[in-house]
Amino acid sequence: MKEIAIILLCYIIGSIPFSYLLGQIFGKVDIRSKGSGNVGATNVLRTSGAVVAGVSLGCDLGKGVLAAWLGMLVGGPVIAAGCGLVAIVGHCYSVFLSFRGGKGVATSAGVILYLMPEVLFILLLTFIIVVLFSRYVSLGSLIAAVVFPVAAIGIERFWPYIILSFLMVILVIYRHRGNISRLRNGMESKIGQNT
Repeated sequence: MKEIAIILLCYIIGSIPFSYLLGQIFGKVDIRSKGSGNVGATNVLRTSGAVVAGVSLGCDLGKGVLAAWLGMLVGGPVIAAGCGLVAIVGHCYSVFLSFRGGKGVATSAGVILYLMPEVLFILLLTFIIVVLFSRYVSLGSLIAAVVFPVAAIGIERFWPYIILSFLMVILVIYRHRGNISRLRNGMESKIGQNT
């Protein structure tokens, strides 16, 4: 029962739509109807500016860290992996936004930061290089997602984290299916370009 309760709590934590709330409070805008319409830090940057976007990013990252930490505290690595995954699901399918939400990248990064910091370094480096050369945040996220299980297999020896890496990649790629289509058609927005 304790494990089930903590997993449900972590879903609720993941569901808190910080990007939406901060956009409303400080940007005076419903980010779901502006920019890309995505409830995430990149769209907050487009609609509300860098400061609000930075705070949104930090909060979404913090959700992942908190969920993984709570899982580790209550049930060890297996529960930590489960709590991290449900926090990401909560971010993507928030109970507070009629089961809609963001793409899950920042919350995923928070989970990885807590559980697999060495892997996060590789993913962050991959993301930065791709974004610097392409100016597509979505492409950087997708390439980093594909690299994730490879890096996890190469560095981690703990099977729940490796399984988690594959599940997270499936979810993040699925949530980016619109971006993939726009990238293929040359219609995806670049950094500094308004949608």
